[in-house]
Amino acid sequence: MQLVRLFAAILILGLGMTSPARALTLLRDPDIEHALKQLATPVLQAAGLSPARVRILVIDDRNLNAFVVDQDHIFIHSGLLLKMRTPEMLQAVIAHEAAHIASGHLVRRPVNMRNARTAAGIGVALAAAAGAISGNGQVAAAGAVGATNTALRLFFVHTRAEESSADSASVRYLLRAGIDPQGAVEVMEIFRGQEVLSESRQDPYSRSHPMSSDRYRAVKSLADANARPGAKSPNADYWFARAKGKLSAFKLSPKWTLTRAGESGFQDVKLMREAAAHHRQSRMDRALRSIDGALAIRRNDPYYLELRGQILMENRRFAEAANSYARAVNAAPNDALILGSYGRALLAQGQNDKALQILTKARSRDVGDIRVMRDLGVAYAKSGNRGMASLVTAERYALQGRMADAGLHAGRASDLLPRGSAGWQRAQDVLSAAKAAQRKRK
Repeated sequence: MQLVRLFAAILILGLGMTSPARALTLLRDPDIEHALKQLATPVLQAAGLSPARVRILVIDDRNLNAFVVDQDHIFIHSGLLLKMRTPEMLQAVIAHEAAHIASGHLVRRPVNMRNARTAAGIGVALAAAAGAISGNGQVAAAGAVGATNTALRLFFVHTRAEESSADSASVRYLLRAGIDPQGAVEVMEIFRGQEVLSESRQDPYSRSHPMSSDRYRAVKSLADANARPGAKSPNADYWFARAKGKLSAFKLSPKWTLTRAGESGFQDVKLMREAAAHHRQSRMDRALRSIDGALAIRRNDPYYLELRGQILMENRRFAEAANSYARAVNAAPNDALILGSYGRALLAQGQNDKALQILTKARSRDVGDIRVMRDLGVAYAKSGNRGMASLVTAERYALQGRMADAGLHAGRASDLLPRGSAGWQRAQDVLSAAKAAQRKRK
């Protein structure tokens, strides 16, 4: 897992404001994202949404919040995930946000999201307003990068009518998926009373999802009438333990983790958490013993192999790290984050040609991974392809909102790449985006 240092930054796209942007940061980890997908799949299916299309991503923020900005992503703050006590609570949050997508609330927003997206076709995608990384590769960040916190809250805010509608729909989805809806009541109890606090003390979720006593009573009434005591899913319990356990092991202190590592009741999760804690304490031998213990329980688990690779990589044992990552890729050949880590290890080992092949594959599966883009630039430069090195560097800067730098490197790529080629066309798109951003600043 490359938590903390390998997160891809997401930036707030401009909505016509001129104040500085507040950068958000995604927590990109293959284990956590896979676990969240397992938890979300029955809920999304019950909502009539495709689990293959809707991604659940975590934002590095201790505030309690969750939101949607398009039809393809649900964002959950790390603080909210850590606050959840049961998988049913987390699934209730996902169901509520899924209801906003399925009910069409986004398309009725006063902001035209299409007008907030620019520079089509450069292979980098940021969803309007939140800068959410997209997998469709059709849009990219450009134009003014900036929005006040007030404007952002106004964009995210739902009406009470929308909230009530999403509440009812989310309970239906949970019931359809065989999940106890009491989790929804427990989530709402966390936010009760927030509206009496001053705005500076409120959690963002309360501002963007206005609470009311009527809403709470309605959800509680629905949940009580359809309670499913004892309706627990061992599968949900396990993946909830994986997601929360991995996140807490890297976000909270190692000492805290080591004293609570076994609280989930799953031995492999306990060992994984201990491995992360020992690694953060620079105790590589202990970390490897722990993660090898987890792998003895779940042989060839790609996400445990990925963590093993990280431990070795960050201790500069590149050949061994590449071997662990290769095993992880064999077990999960289409996971873009694992592919990116493998390519990085190969690059560090000096296997440039193979690294270029793997990194290219990783980027084709996740166009917004900044670290992969940086590694690709290095790999292209080492192979002597300065044009492509400049192109992916330009696209990386565009994703980060650094449009002046993006334009500079896109100009170089345009001069170096064959005129009319696919790479040259991508460079023109970045140049157009950079010029548009410059005009907007004037």
